[in-house]
Amino acid sequence: MTHVLFTSVRLHGGQPCDFLVADGRIAAISPPSLPDGCDIVDGGGALALPAPVDAHIHPDKTTWGGPWLSREPADTLRELIDGEVAARAGFEAPVEARAGALMDRAIVRGTRAMRAHVDVAPVHGLANVHGVRAAASARAGLLDVQVVAFPQLGLLTEPGTAELLEKSLSEGADVLGGLDPVGVDGDLHGHLDVLFGLAGKAAVPLDIHLHDRGPSGVEQVTEIARRTVARGMQGRVTVSHAFCLADLGTDELARTGEILAEAGVSLATCALGADPVVPFGPLGERGVLVAAGSDGVRDPWTPFGDGDMINRAHLLAYRTDARTDAELAACYAVVAHGGAALLGLERTDLRIGDPADFVLVPGESVAQIVVDRPLPGLVVHGGRVIARDGQLVDSTHQRQAEAGRLQEGASR
Repeated sequence: MTHVLFTSVRLHGGQPCDFLVADGRIAAISPPSLPDGCDIVDGGGALALPAPVDAHIHPDKTTWGGPWLSREPADTLRELIDGEVAARAGFEAPVEARAGALMDRAIVRGTRAMRAHVDVAPVHGLANVHGVRAAASARAGLLDVQVVAFPQLGLLTEPGTAELLEKSLSEGADVLGGLDPVGVDGDLHGHLDVLFGLAGKAAVPLDIHLHDRGPSGVEQVTEIARRTVARGMQGRVTVSHAFCLADLGTDELARTGEILAEAGVSLATCALGADPVVPFGPLGERGVLVAAGSDGVRDPWTPFGDGDMINRAHLLAYRTDARTDAELAACYAVVAHGGAALLGLERTDLRIGDPADFVLVPGESVAQIVVDRPLPGLVVHGGRVIARDGQLVDSTHQRQAEAGRLQEGASR
């Protein structure tokens, strides 16, 4: 059994204390004695927070770590999609390298896990799935990654995509994705027939992008909830973005929230630019699980994003005009606990028996951390220090990746 004692750490905003981690879990607070061979890590009086989770990110699209990408004007979703396909043709770095660079950034900023949406289409094949899965595998033990096979170019409108989605589940994908059944494919029931059919056959979760606004968007949300119940998939379906929910009045939002809660349909929001933010407060009161994610990071869609989920909690707070300590802390809870629940991870409240997945940050309270967005002094995953002051402690995966690239170059 591996033991680590973290000294002078402030748990739950209290006075500094010591706590013992054993085999990846918090075993004791201020233990009277230490087991033989116990490692000791000085926490320096920092505040401990549950590690955040990125519940919605697109690492296959990113240019993180590479040359600056100048973006073309785009006014519609289809223009953005087409622009991305054109931009990708000029990318020199492979998917694995670009996705890996972004994952490293997320790790040192404290991210415990991510749900990675990865484009699947005839023009791409499964190359993006393979690349992101390889990057994730190289970082096993540092970051937990769920891969979503995502039909970015359309499902019904791109023949062959459904077959690729099904194939992806045996080649690295964990979750099936969908995209605007009406706005992109123009066929609500046809799109959902395919998605729920494939998900039921493979017994995998669903995560459906929904940008459509107004009554059409709400109709799609409620139909997704209805099918979730009919298929017995409660707790295994997510609607990402769900911009339409931000348009609803109090009563209709409450009714829709009850439908989603009864169906166990979760939501992922990203606090992007001018896009609406899911009203997580009222929905949470109805029992709807809401998580947050980065969405695009330095990709053909946007020059913004940084893979930092503490910063994402800040943006969520800023966009919702959070002012009180409770409101600011609620934004961090969406990022940490909401994300963990959406990905099916065990919750950590940093109490005895909980997983030792946490960050140590300078600050007085969760509220201050959300506002100040400090760099984590230490990132701990599974009870092991994996990053310190913005740098990976163990970069074995980087050396392995570089060795693989050299070997590949030598074989050409």
